[in-house]
Amino acid sequence: MKLLFIDGCISQRGPESRTRRLAEAFLAAFRETHPGAEAETVRLEGLNLAPFTPAALDERDALAYAGAFDAPVFGLARQFRQADRIVAAAPFWDLSFPAAMRIYIEHISACGLTYHYEPDGCHGDCRAARLAYLTSGGDFERAESLGVLYWRQLCAMFGIPRFDYVFAGGLDAEPGRAAEIMEAAEEAARRLGRAF
Repeated sequence: MKLLFIDGCISQRGPESRTRRLAEAFLAAFRETHPGAEAETVRLEGLNLAPFTPAALDERDALAYAGAFDAPVFGLARQFRQADRIVAAAPFWDLSFPAAMRIYIEHISACGLTYHYEPDGCHGDCRAARLAYLTSGGDFERAESLGVLYWRQLCAMFGIPRFDYVFAGGLDAEPGRAAEIMEAAEEAARRLGRAF
């Protein structure tokens, strides 16, 4: 089994990142229960990806039309498509997640590779059976929290049948309860990692 970890734990707190704590709890529990699994990490901060321009999209579309999915521009999409399980982690910023995560999503959303269209609509082509999204934020989780909704909808688009998430919310709204909130969220991440 191959696990892909999308590390979007971008934080001024550095190693004290609250989202990183969730990711570390998840990954430690996953490794304990899946000792033979291969894990691969994509660190969004180190990728230096640029948003697509119209010219870059035209070039990528031409490569896709020619079936040249071995081109470097499709590298992240190929990696995402081939993973058996995926966990993405990013803080809850500005009602969703950091821009680096959005740009990464642009690069993995490759028609003809991670999804395709048929007369009845979009169909996913990814191998993963599950995707988990881990996030933390100063505000509380709401039904319309975009980071969670966005990843849930991406799972449907990519053909990933099961979506799970952990949201450690209200950390700045209730600073007196932040430690308690994080402990509960880390335990939820560990439970998810064991069962993943």
